[in-house]
Amino acid sequence: MKTIYKSLEGKERILNQYEEYLTHFYSQIRRDYIQTRFGSTHVLVMGKEGGKPLFIFQGGNCINPVTLSWFKGLLEEYKVYAPDTIGHPGYSDETRISASDGSFAEWVQDLMDYYSIEKCAFIGPSYGGGIILRIAAFMPERIHCAVLVAPAGISLGSKIKMIKEILVPMIFYKINGSAKSLRKIADVMSSNSMKLLDESIIGNIFKYTTLEQEMPKLTTAEELREYNVPTLVITGTEDVFFPGNKISQKAEGLLGDRLELKQYQMGHFPSTAHLEKIDTDIKGFLKKHY
Repeated sequence: MKTIYKSLEGKERILNQYEEYLTHFYSQIRRDYIQTRFGSTHVLVMGKEGGKPLFIFQGGNCINPVTLSWFKGLLEEYKVYAPDTIGHPGYSDETRISASDGSFAEWVQDLMDYYSIEKCAFIGPSYGGGIILRIAAFMPERIHCAVLVAPAGISLGSKIKMIKEILVPMIFYKINGSAKSLRKIADVMSSNSMKLLDESIIGNIFKYTTLEQEMPKLTTAEELREYNVPTLVITGTEDVFFPGNKISQKAEGLLGDRLELKQYQMGHFPSTAHLEKIDTDIKGFLKKHY
């Protein structure tokens, strides 16, 4: 069977860190395994019993609890469904599916149908935001409202800058395991604010997995012609992957008058202080539109 992991030891290390991260959630957690047309999907279910359903997708080339933790302030009010993205590190099947067509929308359709959720709110950071845009393109009727945080699928940062500031240090890190190289990457990704545990997880994913290199395709206005729901887009001016200024400008043309924009001076990984602001933004948005 094809695997995204380079060794069993590496897979074990990453999954042990997944379990360690779950201890940071002060919520009862149920873990479901759902058979979809693309394979088995592991879903973390937590939050308020009887709360409105809220799907939260993980960032790419990461583990679900890391980016899910950015939104744990929502667990008091909403019933959260957080699937491990199929083909990415975690407990879902390792089958990679295309982020350029309707495959991710079909995957999400299978998950929503399993839970008998006809329509709900969605949150997606990074790659997860790109997944929401695939849903918006292929089954917009299932989205009540959406929050995209530093999202893929709208616009990309400078390739030269990414090569210089991410790829080159990553190559050095893979060759010699240099803590200095990993710290350089973490500082660029987070604007000098990444937690040590997150840095360790990112390092293990770089070292022990075959990274997903296909980002969700850049969404077109034609694809979103049927999508007309409230959408909050939160970006960071220092984001090396999806720069806030580029995303904001492009999002205005894509998402029309239902778009709400927030921009902070932050990297791709928000700092603790920025997460507090984002939590306030999202709670206000959901209270208004959901």
